[in-house]
Amino acid sequence: MPSSRTGVILLTLLAPCLWGTTYVVFTQTLPVEHPLLVAALRALPAGLLLMMLGSGLPPRAAVFKLTVLGLANIGLFFALLFVSAARLPGGAAATLMSAQPLLVGLLAWPMLLRRPHPAQVAASVAGMIGVGLLIFDPKQSMDPIGVIAALGAAGSMALGTVLIERWGRVGTPLDLTAWQLTLGGLALAPLALMVEGLPPLPSGLGAIGLTYLVLPGTALAYWLWIRGIALIGAEVTFLSLFSPLVATALGALLLDEWFSVVQLVGIALILSSAAAGLTVSRRRKPVVVNS
Repeated sequence: MPSSRTGVILLTLLAPCLWGTTYVVFTQTLPVEHPLLVAALRALPAGLLLMMLGSGLPPRAAVFKLTVLGLANIGLFFALLFVSAARLPGGAAATLMSAQPLLVGLLAWPMLLRRPHPAQVAASVAGMIGVGLLIFDPKQSMDPIGVIAALGAAGSMALGTVLIERWGRVGTPLDLTAWQLTLGGLALAPLALMVEGLPPLPSGLGAIGLTYLVLPGTALAYWLWIRGIALIGAEVTFLSLFSPLVATALGALLLDEWFSVVQLVGIALILSSAAAGLTVSRRRKPVVVNS
């Protein structure tokens, strides 16, 4: 694995790119009327698989911290994400979710004693505008509960991202990924069964879609993401702006549509915002972790 900052950024970038494929895989291969259960089936097997690969059971002394991380980054995040997806058009939900870099910067101030750089705040706002130009339609309806859920999802993952940097020495990135996915999936599964009930029997295509979500879409993506936070810091959240970019590009490719001028401006803002946010991040000695 590349150990340089650029190499780490490029590998971490793969995570939001993989997450950007989630929507099309979910809608085209899996039961969309059971989003919470699909989320639990996505998280829990991935966590158990990574535990079997070497992380084992979490240490008892760290269970509280790991449970908080699992709820923030997986359980609560997934639940709020799917509530917002059910009540808002995809473009509106993604635009609100792009507030995550700004929320990370604000939370890092009291929790990491790191005042947000004005350039990073500007980059965060520009990134939100870029996502809005890329996929938001002003004619879309804005359900209040959906708006609250989308902002809550962004805040939940932002909190989890900052806490990973604060508590990163709880385990290696592989350990943290495995334990968060497992604990978050365990919290989500009973809620999903109560709310949605049992899903229909999976088809062959559904099994392929779920396998994709579990392995590269979750196990690999979350390990790369947490590894990036451990090596660089919470500022890697600027890379999350690439998730709606990939999702939109994939949709355009499948529909054989070209980007409009406004969308191209949005793409330029997203790319420049991510680059600026990472460039002006405070230089710190990288945390040495086991890959």
